[in-house]
Amino acid sequence: MQRFFIYLILFIAVFLLFGWYFSNITLYLILSLILAALLRPLTNRLNDFHVMGQHIPRWTAILVSYIAIILFLVSIGLLFFPLINNQISILSSLDYEELYEQAKIPISRLEDWLINYQLIDSPRGELFDQIQKTLLETIAGIDVGKFISSIINTASSLFIGLLAVAFITFFLLLENGLFRRNVLNLIPNPYFELSVATFTKVEKLLSNYLTGLFIQVIVIFSIASLGLTFAGVEYALTIALFASVANLIPYAGPILGASFGIIVGISTGDYAGSTEINYLIFRILSVFAVVQITDNILLQPLIFSKSVKAHPLEIFVVIFAGAKIAGVLGMIFAIPVYTIFRVSIMEFYQGYRSYQIFKIKS
Repeated sequence: MQRFFIYLILFIAVFLLFGWYFSNITLYLILSLILAALLRPLTNRLNDFHVMGQHIPRWTAILVSYIAIILFLVSIGLLFFPLINNQISILSSLDYEELYEQAKIPISRLEDWLINYQLIDSPRGELFDQIQKTLLETIAGIDVGKFISSIINTASSLFIGLLAVAFITFFLLLENGLFRRNVLNLIPNPYFELSVATFTKVEKLLSNYLTGLFIQVIVIFSIASLGLTFAGVEYALTIALFASVANLIPYAGPILGASFGIIVGISTGDYAGSTEINYLIFRILSVFAVVQITDNILLQPLIFSKSVKAHPLEIFVVIFAGAKIAGVLGMIFAIPVYTIFRVSIMEFYQGYRSYQIFKIKS
């Protein structure tokens, strides 16, 4: 038994080392597994559909599922296109000379305050000149060629990543259960039954988690879109969609969603003075307050605590550990990865106490 746990610890260590060293491949595989889990019900349903007495070929069902994803993404893009076009029109019509003069006012007030309290001893007007000089030096220091090269490299990496995820997902869907069968084939026969039970439980909990996330996105989008529409905010659907997706980022997501809503609301509206702007901000924050109350009281406990069967304090620590390791992506994938290891260890521990095979091996 001790030998088995030594092998198990070594396997986990090698797995983590491999995942860290080949982080890109690991990320592609994780995204492919998630995408395959989301598309598998639709693919199976299409595969079972009969045309002229014949099943639709599985590869055709997968391609139709891909087309559905592409159409969904295009619909989202069309939803954001009017907002982007509006912002471009606003930027092209700005009077930059007027903005330049308006920017001097708050900076001059700040400089007067600093001089009055003897925090700085520079002549009046020097603070604005220094800020202007710093901005110009920063802009002049930008290497345009290097900037364009970085954009091209990022775009090419993203394109390669999309192709890799699409390719891996295609074969995961084509060979339904291929990944699970290959992993289970590596398990020695004495531990096969326990491994199958562990795999089944992990799949069930992750499926509940993904379903819960989908419900969370739908509910937040519905509440935010209705609330912003009644509040008279322009591009309510676009703001609600961004907020619902951003909310997948724990803790930081709600702040991003509310900030995006305020920026869009102010930049797309025609307001006479600060009173109307303050009233708009109040309406937007009120809507997002209702969204967060609903999310924190109803959705979060239902999705995270029950779907992965973990204590809220565990979730809090795991999310911040994920953020430390991999930033935003780490925060998003922290709970699923933690669920896999947590359930696996608990199942093997219970198997150690319950399964006769461990007693014999010991």
